[in-house]
Amino acid sequence: MGCKLYLGEHFYEEMTAQIAFRTPGMHPDSPAVKALRDGGAAITSEMEAFFQVCPCPIIAVTGSDGKTTTTTLISKILEEEGNTVWLGGNIGTPLLPLVRKMKKEDVAVVELSSFQLMDMTHSPSVAVITNLAPNHLDIHKDMDEYVEAKKNIYRFQNTDGVLVVNADNALTAPLRGNGTTRSFARIGQGDVCLKEGIICRNGEQVLDSKDILIPGVHNIENYMAAIAAVEGMASDDTVRKVARTFGGVEHRIELVRIKDGVRFYNDSIASSPSRTIAGLRSFPEKVILIAGGYDKHIPYDVLGPEICKHVKTLVLGGATGPLIREAVEKCGEAQPQIVECADFTAAVYAAAAAAQPGDVVLMSPASAAFDQFKNFMVRGAYFKKLVMEL
Repeated sequence: MGCKLYLGEHFYEEMTAQIAFRTPGMHPDSPAVKALRDGGAAITSEMEAFFQVCPCPIIAVTGSDGKTTTTTLISKILEEEGNTVWLGGNIGTPLLPLVRKMKKEDVAVVELSSFQLMDMTHSPSVAVITNLAPNHLDIHKDMDEYVEAKKNIYRFQNTDGVLVVNADNALTAPLRGNGTTRSFARIGQGDVCLKEGIICRNGEQVLDSKDILIPGVHNIENYMAAIAAVEGMASDDTVRKVARTFGGVEHRIELVRIKDGVRFYNDSIASSPSRTIAGLRSFPEKVILIAGGYDKHIPYDVLGPEICKHVKTLVLGGATGPLIREAVEKCGEAQPQIVECADFTAAVYAAAAAAQPGDVVLMSPASAAFDQFKNFMVRGAYFKKLVMEL
């Protein structure tokens, strides 16, 4: 078809191009991208091109945790309001091939990762940063590079742009956009905040947190971010309807099965300590936790005390298993029973064997899946398969 392939370890040495599309997994400073740039190629990406040609307003969400659920909530609310919504980006669907079907009155709702944002030169109409915490430090040079990548989501907005930030998060609270900046805060003060269990916007009651179907205080924060993002675009009645009916996104504290009085939850998306901490805090009882996996070189110190507080049996495996165990043993509090397993399958079986009626088994690894699986979705699907076969 006239397509030339450059393959092998040093594939980029003979490669030339006028325009190069960088995939999110390839660092902008990688030898291949550098060689193309030095050769005069313009470096772009699928998402950059989409932002250039998209005919409708774009709402984009990034953050260390909660971005997929927040992106989904925004799209659900706008759809319920009667809009045609195009949902995609890091959430799974490439939007560039669909752009000819889009109309100017539609809305594109996009999840963006730090890898997609690193060299972006366009920003959306509405940008949301759910929170920032150490993540992906196996790819990024350091935390500064990670944070600077995230800032690109609003860096190129004009004065009409809207930035939504988490006022409870130390890294996002000081951020200010080029246009309007809205804040949300579950604990402190924000434009959208929580007062006696009620989510309020600009002092007006919007949503009783008890009406939110999906569990966990972090999902209250996700709703607050979404409410700030859709201000002026959707009614409060629409927000309330979605809250009472939306059951959550797959692999995010997803109830898989209740067997013999034991509830099994799939939280495979939790590839960082902060995600697992949010999952643990979603349950009033102590849980049986399955954790460990691929090492992204992020610290686990903060996870130890949370496990001691919320876990009765800890089932560990993978490269980060010893790191998580070390963090638990350092916390100086009463520690859970710890079971070490050779692989993921053994860990699931060990957790099920330890469970009694009334227990919660939570697979929330605090680690990436790449040591044993292609990605967190494959890991979550395999967990669900094993649980359904018990």
